[in-house]
Amino acid sequence: NVTAMLEFKLLGFSSNSYCQILLFMAVMVIYILTILENTIIILVVTLEPKLHSPMFRFLQNLSFLEVCYTTTIVPKMLFNLLAKRKSISFSGCMAQLYYFISLGATECYLLAVMAYDRFLAVCQPLQYSVVMTDESYMHLAVGSWLTGVFTGFLPCLMISRLHFCSYNLIDHYFCDISPLLKLSCSDTTVTEAVIFVLSLLVLSSCFLLTLVSYLLIILTILKIPSASGKRVTFSTCSSHLMVVTIYYGTMAFIYVRPTYNLSSDLSKAVAVLYTMITPLLNPVIYSLRNKAFKKALKKTFFR
Repeated sequence: NVTAMLEFKLLGFSSNSYCQILLFMAVMVIYILTILENTIIILVVTLEPKLHSPMFRFLQNLSFLEVCYTTTIVPKMLFNLLAKRKSISFSGCMAQLYYFISLGATECYLLAVMAYDRFLAVCQPLQYSVVMTDESYMHLAVGSWLTGVFTGFLPCLMISRLHFCSYNLIDHYFCDISPLLKLSCSDTTVTEAVIFVLSLLVLSSCFLLTLVSYLLIILTILKIPSASGKRVTFSTCSSHLMVVTIYYGTMAFIYVRPTYNLSSDLSKAVAVLYTMITPLLNPVIYSLRNKAFKKALKKTFFR
């Protein structure tokens, strides 16, 4: 009964046509805002020389990544919400899975690197310009992208080599790891174990580095004599930490599990947080609330 699977059918959220139209409108608004916000950040950082510092260069990388990350999933999702035939080819599914894993891992590495950059700026300001040079920025940024690209190879390769029987309905809105493992008629024990260990290593190491960096930043902030300076810096760091916790927490909830027997509705609801909500919030939290960026935005707009 093992056949060469040519395509999968994505069940998405609901079969009710009215709900699908409402979902389409909501997702479309989120997607447009996400692309618009991140494109603005990329353009302003590129056009404003005062923002050509490592911090804003990292934010530019993050914005470009968010555009790619959401575009990997959302356009196909929007098409399927209105289409009668909600299908995706086997090769298209594997490509979507690879880009999703690679870009998701790259975001983890970039968030960790950005937290380290902020730690140097706040806790060691006198050494910042010496340690975080343009060359250091390039090594960290390129290293994050390359490591993310290689992180996606093994999980995607192992899943693509599994056998899929005649049943081809994916109970999700994109080709994710969990629904594909459930769909396979092969023994997925080894694949699950490898993905679990890899997810644990990536998420735990990046989250710990990010958490330690922000904890050290908060301890330094508490020593600031100025109450207003303390409040502003603490507000910025706490908002960064909140978004990072949502991203890592939801990713860990889905992928750092010994088994993937999770309710499909819960899995889809949680996946919305890290595939659509976090990319929407990141530009607001990291850039659009920053005074230097807002000043540069006004200058660029009027120019």
